[in-house]
Amino acid sequence: MAISVFELFRIGIGPSSSHTVGPMRAARQFAMGLRDQGLLAATRAVQVQLYGSLGATGRGHGSDKAVMLGLEGELPEAIDPDTIEARLADIRARGTLRVLGEHPIIFAEREQLVFHRRESLPFHPNGMRFAAFGSDAVELVRKQYYSVGGGFVVDERAAGADRIREDDRVLPHPFATAEELLQRCRDAGLPISGVMMQNETAWRPESQTRVQLAQIWQAMQDCVRRGCSREGLLPGGIKLRRRAAELHRKLSAAPEAALRDPLTILDWVNLYALAVNEENAAGGRVRSRSR
Repeated sequence: MAISVFELFRIGIGPSSSHTVGPMRAARQFAMGLRDQGLLAATRAVQVQLYGSLGATGRGHGSDKAVMLGLEGELPEAIDPDTIEARLADIRARGTLRVLGEHPIIFAEREQLVFHRRESLPFHPNGMRFAAFGSDAVELVRKQYYSVGGGFVVDERAAGADRIREDDRVLPHPFATAEELLQRCRDAGLPISGVMMQNETAWRPESQTRVQLAQIWQAMQDCVRRGCSREGLLPGGIKLRRRAAELHRKLSAAPEAALRDPLTILDWVNLYALAVNEENAAGGRVRSRSR
C-alpha cells in the first residue's frame, strides 16, 4: 500500500479530525452541492443531524462549530482561527447563516443542528444527515455523510466495506519495514529524506511537494506561536486554564539558564508541546495526524 506524507500529516482545526475536520468538510460539500445543482437560491433553511459518536460527543469536540463554518464555505486548513469565535457569535446572535458566504438563510441552532446521542447510522459511527428546504418547508435535497477518520468524508454512495480503497500505485523505492527502507537508501545512495522525496513524485512533482511541506511547517510554527501567546480558559465545562503563555514568559525571562543547564532545552520542548496541545483543545489550526 502506497501512503503519501500528506495522508499522514494534514492541516486542520482541533480538537479532532473526525469530529471537527470531517464535519466541516461534509458541511461544505453539502453546500457546494446545493450550488452545483442550482438549488442554492431556492434554499430557505438547512437542517443537520449528527449521529453516533458525533451525536454523543460532537458538541464537546466542536462539531457544531465545524458544521456552521463549513456551511458558510470554510475549509479547515484555510480558516483564520482568530475569526472563528466572532463569526459563530454573529451567527447565533443574528439567527442567520450565509451558505457559502453568499446566500443568507434563517438558522435556529437548537432546531436545525440536532445531536442524536443514542442513535447511529449504518456503516460508520460518525454519521451525518444534511437536508435543505425551500419555500413552505418543502425538502429540496437530503444527503448522508460519514466522517471516517483523518478528516476524510464519504457519502452514502461510497459507504460500505469498500468505501476507502488502498492506493496501489508503484513507488520508485517501495518498502514495508524499516530494514527495507534502509536497504533502499543504500541501493540508491540517498538519505531517508531523499528516498521519501522520490517516492512522493508518484503523486506530484517535487516542487509541489516542497510547497506543501512548507505549508505544513508554517502551520506548525503558527500554532506554537499562537499557543504561547493566548491566555484564559480552554473550552469545556472543567474551566481549565491555559498554561503555555505563562511558561513562555518564565523561560524567556532567563535565556541564560540553557547555558548553565543543557536540560533546560527540554523545558522549551515541553512548552511547544503544551502550546500545541492547548491550541488543539481550543479549536485552533494545527498539523493533525490523519492515521
